[in-house]
Amino acid sequence: MTEMRINYSLGEYRNAAHSALVKLRKDNLIERIWKKDYTVWKPAPDEIVNRLGWLDAPAETLAKLNYIRTVIKPLTDGNISDVVLLGMGGSSLAAEVFSSIFGGTAGYPRLHTTDTTDPVLISQLTQSLDLEKTFFLVSSKSGTTLETISLFKYFYNKAFQKSGRDTGKMFAFITDGGSPLIKIAENISAYHIFLSNHDIGGRYSALSLPGIVPAAVIGVDVEKILKSAMDASQAEKQNYQGAFLGATLGVLALVRRDKPTFILPPRWKAFGNWLEQLIAESAGKEGKGFLPVLDEPLADPRVYGKDRLFIFFQDKQEKNKNTAALVQAGHPVIIIRIDDDYDLGGQMYIWEMATAVSGHILSINPFDQPGVETAKKNTLSIIAKYREKKEFQAGKAALTTDQCDVYGTGSSSTPAEALKNFLGQAAAFNYVCLQIYLSPTPEVNEALQKLRETIFTKYGIAVTIGYGPRYLHSTGQLHKGDSGNGLFIQLTEVNSLDVDIPDDIGKERSSSTFGTLKAAQAQGDMRALSDIGRRIIRFHFRINPADGLKNLSDLL
Repeated sequence: MTEMRINYSLGEYRNAAHSALVKLRKDNLIERIWKKDYTVWKPAPDEIVNRLGWLDAPAETLAKLNYIRTVIKPLTDGNISDVVLLGMGGSSLAAEVFSSIFGGTAGYPRLHTTDTTDPVLISQLTQSLDLEKTFFLVSSKSGTTLETISLFKYFYNKAFQKSGRDTGKMFAFITDGGSPLIKIAENISAYHIFLSNHDIGGRYSALSLPGIVPAAVIGVDVEKILKSAMDASQAEKQNYQGAFLGATLGVLALVRRDKPTFILPPRWKAFGNWLEQLIAESAGKEGKGFLPVLDEPLADPRVYGKDRLFIFFQDKQEKNKNTAALVQAGHPVIIIRIDDDYDLGGQMYIWEMATAVSGHILSINPFDQPGVETAKKNTLSIIAKYREKKEFQAGKAALTTDQCDVYGTGSSSTPAEALKNFLGQAAAFNYVCLQIYLSPTPEVNEALQKLRETIFTKYGIAVTIGYGPRYLHSTGQLHKGDSGNGLFIQLTEVNSLDVDIPDDIGKERSSSTFGTLKAAQAQGDMRALSDIGRRIIRFHFRINPADGLKNLSDLL
């Protein structure tokens, strides 16, 4: 481990992790991964041999920097004030990380990542933009992502109302060769089409065009990021830094220390969201996986169960004194030192390697996502039925009150009783996931944090928060692929406003709305979870969800 940048305090698990590393070296694992040997993970090459392009991404993208800079130069001459990135999951998270950590650069446009179907957020963003000075990046490697296509239609029509025939010049596309987006881009005479590497999956694409192009547009020194990643990739062949991290994650997961809890400096908070998708979507399958826990206030080390691994990112300014107490309490702790924000490139590469190696330890394919596809199919089915009947078939509520309806539970007299009965199923090694399909407001976010802390205090198990549909592209795979340890609390609401999704660009006709899509995504995921026996309850608020959440917390 070069310069001791990663320190391990593994206690009773130290020997097992060291033995795993010895075996990796004996088996020449990193050499085999670099040779793109699919048998590292599975005996068949399906969805592996065409997913290993991330290994070469830093060098490949660095070679394209002059091309990227030439294309985006007109966007940085002061005529464009805002760039809106339309993308989900791996097509937006890396760009969000770069924007959050490095911020805006004088003379460059501001970046807005739009990875939502919430009509309130979409309406607020639209109202904040000067569409005559706004440029749009449409990013989807497959070119079929439903949310991205819907957002493109909406914003294209908004821009068309302002600019008319030249609207296509306000759009660039980032997609794979053969993607349906290519034809769309050509039909509208788009400004540019960036063709990304087809052999890189979305969540491994941070150091390729989907991550680097948006970062370059806002003035981030992407050359330094890519060189940091290249240094890490070359060092990996010698020091196995990422491999040992992955082996440690895998070994701990096998003994049920499968909830890596991340503590990051405030400005690196967005990096946690990127890690969450990379880890959860890659390793959550075949009854195995990791549940990344983010943004959880540290508690007394003695209250945590034996399912935690604590991972601290520390820079020169921030030293967390809680690590010794956690180690003393018997919890494994990893400390990762950050010397410079541009270490981000190297960290991304190390974690991609670690995730791939953890898949080897767990004998799973870390590059597919079967659970995500199930929820997508359910959503499309629900939308098709809605268009036919103009109503949702939500089923009968188990409980109806003035404030909300409750679905997926037995007999209860109040929502709080329904929640208590549901959480009464919680056991050691379980976790709770709050699946949020509410419009985010400061009041809702505060109420969610209070509910999270209340559940953790009362039941002593990890609680995560995921806004839909964003979480569907990250932890959604884990929820359906792990061993069934989750209890899912889905929170939905009656939309305070709605926004039409055009059926076609340049035309006003609409047979669906973002509110409809959001509701279908919630129902589709609830169905996917229920069909495989996962425990789930849904609270559908008709009025004031923030107050409803506070009431649930108080009564718990």
